[in-house]
Amino acid sequence: NGYGRIINVASAHGLVASPFKSAYVAAKHGLLGLTKTVALETAEADITCNAICPGYVFTPLVEAQIDGQAKAHGISREAVVRDVLLAQQPNKRFASVDEIGALAAFLCGPSSGSITGAALPVDGGWTAH
Repeated sequence: NGYGRIINVASAHGLVASPFKSAYVAAKHGLLGLTKTVALETAEADITCNAICPGYVFTPLVEAQIDGQAKAHGISREAVVRDVLLAQQPNKRFASVDEIGALAAFLCGPSSGSITGAALPVDGGWTAH
């Protein structure tokens, strides 16, 4: 097809920090730095490099975290979701795997050739704060 696409999956924590997550936040900020550097280094070869930065996505890992947090704090699953996990996401809902996949599919296509070095949040407004 004559072009290349690199898509890194970072996190909203690549754009903003949260307390008690220093290693995770540092790693995700580092991934965004790598994304930008690779974008600059490959731009003339028609290779793009971008990062998708999801907030919370409903996955089996998150499902287990909900149960663990509810038990640890003695609160309901609903309270964990709204007041702990999605506290920073103004839309108060998890992103879906399909939403992340749709963005990745777009970034892989020919219509995204001028999008490079970008950190694209899919976070329900979390990083708009």
